[in-house]
Amino acid sequence: MTDYIIRGARSADGQTRDLFVHDGVLVDTPTPSARVVDADGLVVLPGLVDLHTHLREPGFESAETVASGTECAARGGFTAVFAMANTLPVTDSVDRARHVAELGCQAGFVEVHPIGAITVGLGGERLAPMADMAASGVSVFSDDGKCVMDAQLMREALEQAAASGAVVAQHSQDHSLAGPHACADERTIAGDLGLPGWPWAAESVIIARDVQLAELTGARLHCCHVTTAESLEVVRWAKARGIRVTAEVTPHHLLLDSSLLGGLDTTFKVNPPLRGDEDIEALRTGLADGTIDIVGTDHAPHDPTAKSGAFPDAKPGMLGLEQALAVVIETMVNTGRLGWDDVARVLSVTPAHIGGASQQGRPLAPGEPANLVLVDPARRGVVDRDRTASRSRNNPYHGLDLPDPVELTMCAGRVTYSRSDG
Repeated sequence: MTDYIIRGARSADGQTRDLFVHDGVLVDTPTPSARVVDADGLVVLPGLVDLHTHLREPGFESAETVASGTECAARGGFTAVFAMANTLPVTDSVDRARHVAELGCQAGFVEVHPIGAITVGLGGERLAPMADMAASGVSVFSDDGKCVMDAQLMREALEQAAASGAVVAQHSQDHSLAGPHACADERTIAGDLGLPGWPWAAESVIIARDVQLAELTGARLHCCHVTTAESLEVVRWAKARGIRVTAEVTPHHLLLDSSLLGGLDTTFKVNPPLRGDEDIEALRTGLADGTIDIVGTDHAPHDPTAKSGAFPDAKPGMLGLEQALAVVIETMVNTGRLGWDDVARVLSVTPAHIGGASQQGRPLAPGEPANLVLVDPARRGVVDRDRTASRSRNNPYHGLDLPDPVELTMCAGRVTYSRSDG
């Protein structure tokens, strides 16, 4: 393994420093044969961690594979991702979780942590063997894309998670309020376009139910992709009561607004849908004040056939791994709402803690694993959806002038992406 001297990087606290890497670990002194990386003018952060990634394999390899998705992750500065369970077959057993983890090891770009399904086949009718999966190392459970609607079943899932110390991550969507065809924000755009509306209450009522179930069971609840001001008020209330709840926001909900649906471009169909300015401002404020704990990409690749046809019929989802850091810089750092230490917190330290990724989000200090990303805070560029490691092209940032920050990603001391290598 190559040793490195990373010279002149600026830490999140503003201090300029040299980092020495030997055998995959940060050390006190450099080795004579170490390769020098000039980091003058660059910011060094702990490797980013995504608690919400869809890698599609097995079953949907035309859209993404573990290898292509994790290469996207490395290009975006990530050193670990948590892979959602909605594959085919569903990740609802120990063997299937191990298979996803093994695919990640074979790809070698980032740590891949499989997320276990809450219910068998994502069917919402009976619990998957959560205890067995937790005993094998699975730390997060989710039926993401499908809300667990049965309150008693959700209570039982939270009880199972509480017994093992795992986290239940819920896609909050009341199907009776926002059914399978709901695809546009009811408050701002659905009526104008004649599209089935997705009301804010469909999200917040499930969060309200689930935080009370989390209080009842003592479990840890994670609210995936929160999108509305009303949902944030529920999360604030729950945190004030001491309920063990965390929340995430996606990059696309921080930057993109519902007016983009005006052209009925299915690239912009996502679930929950893009919201209006009022909700976007609430999300940015919530991330800045800590109500929202992390940024999760909800990287959701689709092949062209899944995004074809009428808007209500197209599959929801957007690419996110390669531009996540760029969007956080644009919306939160460049506007003065977050500093670099906050970026490290919401994109590395806290998601690693929530997911139990013990080697990730660590201080950049001697004795710690060399998981890091070098960031150029000044570089910008126009996003080109064809310049990607993904097998898919449903990139909502195509054509936008955004930060282009990632210079180098290092996972366990191995360079997994370097701009200089193309």
